[in-house]
Amino acid sequence: MKVIAINGSSRLNGNTMILINEIFKQLNQAGIETELIPLANKKINPCRACFNCHQKPNCIFDNDDFNEIFDKMKTADGIILASPVYTGNMSAALQALLERASVVLDMNRKLCLFKHKAGCAISVAFRSGALNVVDNINHFFLLQEMFIVGGSYFPIAYGQLPGEVTQDKQGLATMQSLGTNLADLLQALN
Repeated sequence: MKVIAINGSSRLNGNTMILINEIFKQLNQAGIETELIPLANKKINPCRACFNCHQKPNCIFDNDDFNEIFDKMKTADGIILASPVYTGNMSAALQALLERASVVLDMNRKLCLFKHKAGCAISVAFRSGALNVVDNINHFFLLQEMFIVGGSYFPIAYGQLPGEVTQDKQGLATMQSLGTNLADLLQALN
């Protein structure tokens, strides 16, 4: 079994990465392979809404990193989508990725490319907006008929500067329960 985590943060080793690592610890202890995909060093263009991906299980444009990431999403058993709050929503890079993925998936609905995969949303906020991020990510999961994993509380933590999220003990505990629950769900599904 394999879980990929897509980090929508512009920082490679910021607060969002700290939360992903808390989940990865639980997954690795359960023997589940993990892979991080940071969007900070990737280029994701917005969807052109050309619909040329109809009956093609990938985007026809191959001038950025979308297809490589989308291929990994298709083969993963579980997908963690993580983003800090930027202007009350997820990062632009993650938004672009999900918009393009949604169009490819909609144009190929009969293939059920993400159906029954496990999905886990997490967000980091300085003050507010994290629930909006989680809600938008969960809508992506629901539209693809994925199973959403919950934890001991809302899947968010608070911090602004790199490392501040480690002071949010409840947030870290929530990430640990998300990791345990994600591992349990994957084991039950396989």
